[in-house]
Amino acid sequence: MNADPATDVFEEHRPVLTGVAYRMLGRITDAEDVVQEAWLRWSSAGREEVREPRAYLVRITTRLAVDRLRHLRSRREAYVGPWLPEPLTTEEAVGSPPLPDAAERAVLADSVSFAVLVVLESLSPLERAVFVLREAFGFPYAEIAVALDRTEPAVRQLAGRARRHVEERKPRYDVDPAERRDLTERFLAAASGGSIEELMALLAPDVRLVSDAGGKAKAALRTIGTADKVGRFLAAVAQEVGPDWDMRIAEFNGGPAVACFVGGKPDTFLQLEVRDGAIQCIYIVRNPDKLSGLSAPFDL
Repeated sequence: MNADPATDVFEEHRPVLTGVAYRMLGRITDAEDVVQEAWLRWSSAGREEVREPRAYLVRITTRLAVDRLRHLRSRREAYVGPWLPEPLTTEEAVGSPPLPDAAERAVLADSVSFAVLVVLESLSPLERAVFVLREAFGFPYAEIAVALDRTEPAVRQLAGRARRHVEERKPRYDVDPAERRDLTERFLAAASGGSIEELMALLAPDVRLVSDAGGKAKAALRTIGTADKVGRFLAAVAQEVGPDWDMRIAEFNGGPAVACFVGGKPDTFLQLEVRDGAIQCIYIVRNPDKLSGLSAPFDL
């Protein structure tokens, strides 16, 4: 325990604040900046009349995240190539303090999946805030209304619109961890072994490959579709893998993923989405600004 009670209270709620900020922004650094700003406001505020510190801190964090997301939107419009979230290790936890059951953990894990975070990018900042607070953390509508300085009917309307949008655009993938792990291992073996036949056998006919390098590394500048095109692209990439490459499978964003290191430095992140025993989507992150978490795990 810290000598300062205010610090103790803030650290108690830091996991949920970080969880909200990451789901709002999709970047670890941005989430940390928002939480740090929330701490500065908390430490300098008069807390005598704060009866519910958790609600108060979530309100501050959410409003800061909404403001930052509005600022980031203009920068992302000029982003080179597809934009993907920053990989987040979820080996130990995916939400706030110990979760009571596997079902709640699954909900929190799904809310940080690449598939969901990519869809959330198309929501307005307010819609995204309502969706995150309601769907991922189960906050009451009345509490969300206070956090966003909106009426409860307006928040319910935002929630309904956001939920419909996500359901319409969110791909339907299997969530069986064992199957995803098995396909990830087989994919890695086929790719590193240069077996194009084995690789093609794992891909769904309408598979998609989305890669994010932000113009700072080699990557496809557009989404690649169909098994033939994706297979040929991966076969070409596999030829560049050398003896100094180290590949490890770990849990990121609620599912197994491949972290690739070259000469001990993080180089590539790869995650698969699976349905009906086949790979439906391949996410690749090569932007060096988004790979620091591969070597310095960030637990959420």
